[in-house]
Amino acid sequence: MPPAKKRSRTYDPARTRTAVLAQFGHVRDAVRRLTAEQLALPTRLGDWTVRDLAAHVAAAVESVSRNIDREEPAKPELTLLQWPLATASRAAGIAEDTRRLAADNPDLDALYARTGERIRQRLADTPGSRLLATRTGAMTLDDYVVTRTVELITHTDDLNAAVPGLGVPHDRQALAACTRLLADTLAAKAPGGATEVRVPPYAVVQCVEGPRHTRGTPPSVVETDPLTWIRLATGRVTWADALTDAKVSASGERADLGALLPLLS
Repeated sequence: MPPAKKRSRTYDPARTRTAVLAQFGHVRDAVRRLTAEQLALPTRLGDWTVRDLAAHVAAAVESVSRNIDREEPAKPELTLLQWPLATASRAAGIAEDTRRLAADNPDLDALYARTGERIRQRLADTPGSRLLATRTGAMTLDDYVVTRTVELITHTDDLNAAVPGLGVPHDRQALAACTRLLADTLAAKAPGGATEVRVPPYAVVQCVEGPRHTRGTPPSVVETDPLTWIRLATGRVTWADALTDAKVSASGERADLGALLPLLS
């Protein structure tokens, strides 16, 4: 008998929308405090400055409103789990748009205020089943809002890394959704049951072809914390460095995930 098909994870739309708004609020509060010197600091994202990164966060959130305002596509093209693996092809265009947005909006707080007002209104007025014509393909609003947790949590971490002491907090629900989506993406990219990846307290997935376990300890186990997992999945940290720094524990012959990461960059 073939193995039962795994059910896709579901996300509570109301909680996800609240989480996105909360995390955007955390970033806005931090950006408001940044000095001109801090805005000019480099980041770990190529030649982007902190100002560029802050503008990109606003653009990532504004994309919800912008896509709602566009004509609705005829049919969906992208599932939630396909989104992370489809982002790399858009990197060059996103970088160009980000630099233009940063140059055109010297008053970042005003940009954040407009962005926040628009997304609150659009989310209040738009059903989650509404299809959006996103950069990567047509998908539902509910699914697209989940992807915004990845953008917000990842770039919050980028801001904290670029500006010592900034300390932008992570909304718990946004962090959970981001962690789970990236863990599920790994399981979809490398289906199987030989390796169990644990990211407590938010996610446990099985992946990689090979011997399956029916009870007890699985053949191979990988465990890490949410932010380390997100850094691995997005290419901020390499598998080798995470192991060297003891940020990941890995046991078993199929516990090396280096060839599967990052999932998006």
